[in-house]
Amino acid sequence: MLRHRDRGGAAELGLLRVSAFVTPVPPMGGTGPDRLRMRRTVERLAAGDLTGRRVGTPGGRAAAGWLAALLSDAGAEVRLDPFAVTGAVREVHATPIARFGGSGLVFRRDFCEHLASAGLPEPVSAPVSGAAMAGAWWASASWGPDVAAAAVSAGAVGLLVPRGTDTAGWMPKMIAGPAVVGIPVLAVRTDLHARMRAEGGEFTASVPVRTVDVAATNVIAEFRPPGAISVLLTAHFDGVGDDPDRRFPAACDNASGVAAVIEAARILHAVLPPGIGLSVALLDAEEAGAHGSAHHAPTVPPGTYVINLDGAARLGIAAVEAGGPAAPLLLALDRAARRSGVPLKAQPMPSDNRRYAAAGLASAGIGMGMPGYQTPAETPDRVEDATLTAAASLLIETVTELALPPAGGEV
Repeated sequence: MLRHRDRGGAAELGLLRVSAFVTPVPPMGGTGPDRLRMRRTVERLAAGDLTGRRVGTPGGRAAAGWLAALLSDAGAEVRLDPFAVTGAVREVHATPIARFGGSGLVFRRDFCEHLASAGLPEPVSAPVSGAAMAGAWWASASWGPDVAAAAVSAGAVGLLVPRGTDTAGWMPKMIAGPAVVGIPVLAVRTDLHARMRAEGGEFTASVPVRTVDVAATNVIAEFRPPGAISVLLTAHFDGVGDDPDRRFPAACDNASGVAAVIEAARILHAVLPPGIGLSVALLDAEEAGAHGSAHHAPTVPPGTYVINLDGAARLGIAAVEAGGPAAPLLLALDRAARRSGVPLKAQPMPSDNRRYAAAGLASAGIGMGMPGYQTPAETPDRVEDATLTAAASLLIETVTELALPPAGGEV
């Protein structure tokens, strides 16, 4: 496991060593990433008319079209690759309401839908109970399919389970999760849930949630045809989407990663030597279960190196997860980190990189921070220009190392 050490020291990534806090050097050719161009990409993807870019929405489709044009302008041959996502996306189609103790509760502050919830479009009032019982909202101490089955068996109106918030007091939004159960389920802020269990009282709530089948679109761009060495840079462009009355800009997750990938590809296309393949895949439906990469991975030529960037908004230490036959890729990433001054840490990165690894491809997933993750606070101002530059530089240097390995077996 990679472990960060003191300033001026090193970190260890598997069998590799990654120097931290090294003075960055310009990428091959002396052309550095354009911060303003990346900033414009982040701000455009986070704009209100794209409504959070959820898969299957007009905003998501508009984002795909805009990105295709951007990649074409950067010099790539671009195609849109549509596919279906069925039975995976949970949609809140009206704002849920909840009241307890005579007061209204705030959606995504005090409570939110549980992804396993059955739909309850109209409010239902019933007493709160600390045990499963007929005609009551059961404030259960924990969640699980067995708990839901017990609630159904007892004739409970619905299930209330505890959930924490982030440091800003939000319950981050998700759109895919466990299988739907036969009863309404709400997640309630932990301290409020404890009060419900202790005091009882009447609780009123609706859970207007449903499962929707959607059409998704990957954006596939070929800058250079496959060669002796081929690299695929990937990032997902979809977000969790706006609520009916609240914006989710999705600037950090993952407009930031998209911006850095496009900028890196633009520069690499201009400076890589002949015979090096370079493509970009901007992926849809990652938030629904990485469906875009699952659809795309089987089509990628064997031997391609895949680098996935999920989050490039606030750099402390870059998280890295490798998969497949990734030793050469990790060695290149190690050298690139030394050159670009980005400290690395081996850490789980459950994103699209895992789909490519499962297809037998050498893959590395990289994450550089997502402040405000999947909340209304995930705005463009939370994306740091310095982190965008660091992310693009790391990608450029890694591909450069793959394309031009050092002479004499230097490590």
